[in-house]
Amino acid sequence: MLKEYWFSILAVVVLAVIITFGVKGVAKQHGDMEKPTSYLPASAPGTPEQILTRKGYTVSYNKETKIPNWVAWHLTAEHTTGPYRRPSGAWHEDMQVPAPRTTLADFRDTNWTRGHMCPAGDNKWDADAMYETFLFTNCCPQHTNLNSGVWNQIEMSCRRWAEKYGDIYIVCGPILFRQKHETIGPNNVVVPEAFFKVVLCLNGTPKGIGFICRNTEGSRAKDFYVNSISQVERITGMTFFPNIPKDIAESVKSKANLSEWDQKARP
Repeated sequence: MLKEYWFSILAVVVLAVIITFGVKGVAKQHGDMEKPTSYLPASAPGTPEQILTRKGYTVSYNKETKIPNWVAWHLTAEHTTGPYRRPSGAWHEDMQVPAPRTTLADFRDTNWTRGHMCPAGDNKWDADAMYETFLFTNCCPQHTNLNSGVWNQIEMSCRRWAEKYGDIYIVCGPILFRQKHETIGPNNVVVPEAFFKVVLCLNGTPKGIGFICRNTEGSRAKDFYVNSISQVERITGMTFFPNIPKDIAESVKSKANLSEWDQKARP
């Protein structure tokens, strides 16, 4: 009986050590990023926002502009592909936000397309996640050529990077300059002057990169739109990845090297 008692105590101690060091190992590799919402940005002070949590992403919605302030998600290698495709009658109102809100009517007879922030292509892994990318709270009026051009190229690059490195963290959204904004439709949905996207990888040597694209034709090569995360923070007034360790933040935010992301993996 005494022997069994001490064996039980020893088992508990061993299990506690495994759990403790396992958690510390993960924390050491990823800092605080393992917490489900720790990759979310801090919006610019005074920005109206309603946080909405979806299966594949999180959105900060602005009831005044009728578009998101930002959309953030964790893209893993496993989520870069899957069997699910665009559902019929895909775009739909988000009934969780107050009226007036964006509807299909706002895009009728305009030159603007419905531009995904978190792309449908990142959510083929799950039917519900795919469907939720077609909520209008995940959408901004976007120039046709930008939507199908360099913005799409950046989205495909992100999926390739997630496959290559295992997982990445992404935040994107509209940029509104200090001017009177164009609006569309009966609900006066604001048309952004530009868009941003920032990407963080913590596997291997941590690295970050940002992109800023004017809401125009977007006909230049992808590297033309590269910015550091710090530059995107300065332009948007946001703070990205606020919970990563300071030494890593200084490194990943201050520089952006596209070739570093696109280089072939070593054998």
